[in-house]
Amino acid sequence: MLARFLRPQSLSQKMMRVIFSIYLGVTCLITGTQFLTEYLKTQDSILNELEQLEETVRGPLATSLWQYNQNQLDALITGLLKMPIIVGVDVLDKHAKNMISRRSYASTSPPLSLFDTKTELYWTLNDKRIFLGSLTLYSSSEVVLDRVLFGFSLIAITAIIKLSILFWLFIWAFDRYLARPMKELMRQVNEVQLSQDANKRINLSNAENNEISQLQEHMNNMLSAMQNDRERLLEDEQAKRSWLENAVEKRTEALQTLNQQLKELATKDSLTGTLNRGSFFEMSQHLLLLSQRQKSSASFILMDLDHFKMINDTHGHFAGDNVLIHFTETIKDLLRKSDLIGRVGGEEFAIFLPDTEIDAAFQLANKIREVVDSTTLKIDDKEISYTVSLGVEVSKPNDQSVTELFKRADLKLYGAKDKGRNRAER
Repeated sequence: MLARFLRPQSLSQKMMRVIFSIYLGVTCLITGTQFLTEYLKTQDSILNELEQLEETVRGPLATSLWQYNQNQLDALITGLLKMPIIVGVDVLDKHAKNMISRRSYASTSPPLSLFDTKTELYWTLNDKRIFLGSLTLYSSSEVVLDRVLFGFSLIAITAIIKLSILFWLFIWAFDRYLARPMKELMRQVNEVQLSQDANKRINLSNAENNEISQLQEHMNNMLSAMQNDRERLLEDEQAKRSWLENAVEKRTEALQTLNQQLKELATKDSLTGTLNRGSFFEMSQHLLLLSQRQKSSASFILMDLDHFKMINDTHGHFAGDNVLIHFTETIKDLLRKSDLIGRVGGEEFAIFLPDTEIDAAFQLANKIREVVDSTTLKIDDKEISYTVSLGVEVSKPNDQSVTELFKRADLKLYGAKDKGRNRAER
């Protein structure tokens, strides 16, 4: 029985262990509280006794100190240490220097805890009180435990007896009213499950009007409902197949849509939402070749945020990311739907402008520079302003690779940087 309690194999045994464990915990808490209360009450009583002893010996000690009678002082201290509640005495002179410090315990094995009372010693001369020093009496936890040992033992024995009786009562009650009926219920459920008779039902012996009898009734109702459902399932099988085919078709469409979305995500920069470097150059290459076939010009703008490392170092990378997002959102409104924008480096962006001459591209570059220069970004109550340098290049009739445009625009961009930043060069 005890083994089943420690290693429960059934729900009833687990419930019994949980309930009894809760009761055991509450009992231990209450018993511990009783122990602590008794301990503290006894400690207060000892402190009161120490204060009374101090009042008793205060006069003789003051006399000994005034008269410098060391023999009388030693005799008083020895007498105090013989008191069962005192484990130590300290006598300090008026300069707080230790005159006498004695303990009734060895210095190698001190008590677990000490508590004390302290009183000042005075001598009255010509109606004047003269401060002589102080007396400190010590008691310890061992003194308290010696006094409350019997009470503690009685409380512990009572708690153990109550726990033992209630433990076996718990076991008997759970076995009688829950474990046995649940075993019979599970046995009959297995019989119904293995039976070929669809009309077989559960019928517990000695079923009282309680939750288990109600569970029996609900399970029989469930068996009846399952029998009816089995018949309906056979009739609905064809309808289910049609529904499943439609569901598969819809799921296929959803997967195709998801694949399209994933394909789009693979071409975008995860931070700014612009084209990533590979996608930008791939799409720009197609547009460049189309422009060459149509004998029209295409322009390329390469942009780099000025002193972006300083923004990261000063305000942190979170602020730097927000600056990049703010930059792309600011310039998107200035572009046509046919224009391409991509992030080709950390703080470097590029714009491909199909069917655009150099003058129009340069005007757009200056417009971007002015808009960025005139806006500020507020992050965590701090306003951040920044600028951008731009290099503008137009395609030539013999250009066959957008990389050539990129290289020439990069040279113009470095020229803008060398001339002081926050400018566009063509």
